[in-house]
Amino acid sequence: MAPALSDIETWVFDLDNTLYPAASNLFLQVDRRINLFVQRFLRMDEATARATQRRMFQEHGSTLKGLMDLHGLEPAEYLEYVHDIDLGAISPDAPLAAALDRLPGRKLVFTNGSVPYAGRVLERIGIRQRIEAVFAIEDSDYLPKPDPRPYQRLIERHGVVPGRAAMVEDIVRNLEPAAKLGMATIWVPPLPPAADAPAPAAYVQHVAPDLPRFLADIAAPG
Repeated sequence: MAPALSDIETWVFDLDNTLYPAASNLFLQVDRRINLFVQRFLRMDEATARATQRRMFQEHGSTLKGLMDLHGLEPAEYLEYVHDIDLGAISPDAPLAAALDRLPGRKLVFTNGSVPYAGRVLERIGIRQRIEAVFAIEDSDYLPKPDPRPYQRLIERHGVVPGRAAMVEDIVRNLEPAAKLGMATIWVPPLPPAADAPAPAAYVQHVAPDLPRFLADIAAPG
């Protein structure tokens, strides 16, 4: 049984499109730079690079892992290149910062992005000091969510008790490993779902179209 949100001791937040609005389209910039990197690294045109990205995502979990497994890519250059984007579309989020301040428990970030990129984004939205630690793609040995192994590494490294933890994510499939470990799961949809819309999967226990308000309601007394 998933823990009640009032009993949570550790909050595990995804980064992209979870702690800032999906409408900012930051990841679209990242995706474009991934495509450009593949074009350059494998010397192919845009369409072929796009097809290669899709195949690597399906077979290896990410373009990065595919390039590492198949072509011996050293990940540092890739991560620096694809995350070199303009963060101007996001800004300090005072309601989110206030909600995190009032929310009891530790706050961690678990991202398929890089450590430097996560730091930049957290600084930009004004919550870096509210986050105890970032567990990024470098920490997971470049295994992306939803591979279950990074979840276990996160738990071990940061002493997370799954029965006292909640995971907050915009990508539904990334919540399944957390649910299997016993965490509460909170889905942040990219667009507000209809009032009568069913949960997208049985392992999604809570839906938070407005994350700052959702967290503030949990933290509210009584």
